[in-house]
Amino acid sequence: AAGIAAGIPLLALFAGAASADWSGTGKLGGVVTRGNSETETLTAVVDVSNVLEQWTYKLGGSILHTVTDDVTSADRWELRAETNYSFTERAFTFGTVRYENDSFTDYAYQATGAAGYGYRFIMTGATKLEAQLGVGARRSELRVTDEVEEDAILRAAMTYEHSLTPTTRIYDRFLVESGSDNTFMQNHIGFEIKINSRFAFGLDYTVRRNTDVLPGTRNSDQIFTTNLVYGFL
Repeated sequence: AAGIAAGIPLLALFAGAASADWSGTGKLGGVVTRGNSETETLTAVVDVSNVLEQWTYKLGGSILHTVTDDVTSADRWELRAETNYSFTERAFTFGTVRYENDSFTDYAYQATGAAGYGYRFIMTGATKLEAQLGVGARRSELRVTDEVEEDAILRAAMTYEHSLTPTTRIYDRFLVESGSDNTFMQNHIGFEIKINSRFAFGLDYTVRRNTDVLPGTRNSDQIFTTNLVYGFL
């Protein structure tokens, strides 16, 4: 069942690649300090989507990398894919996969696949609210022991977007993947102001939490970034 759930979005994405109507955004942020300490931080996020009749295809990825005085203190990257099939204007089914590799948590990687049901509660020009609920499987590796954990998960997600003005919008994206070994939660809230038709200035705040970690490891991470956002068709 986990293999089927993981394969749904990948097979559908290959089918959707035949259409060239992909659009999305790319975000790039960074910090460089010089003086008593030297720090370089790079953040990058790419999200693209394609709508083909009743199908919606989504691809995304992100990178966070920080080096302080020639010592790496943050190194994480993530890839994700999703496909939705709308059987009414508001209701849809989905299949999704996510892979995360992080050098500074107890989990060397976490890979999940899930499928389920989604519903669009609000679909106005200014506001969108969408929720998903599904089941799937997760495979993760503990960094210290190299032990591999496999468990069934319940996956829930929520996406909210609201345009305050024609040039300003806010959004909030929540994700939880809960299983017997660990519950992963992430909430990502952001704010964007358009500079012109292509570029925008963005602020993002993300909270990530794993409930089961080793002694001495914090459960939660917080990330605040400023970004240059580019929208492409």
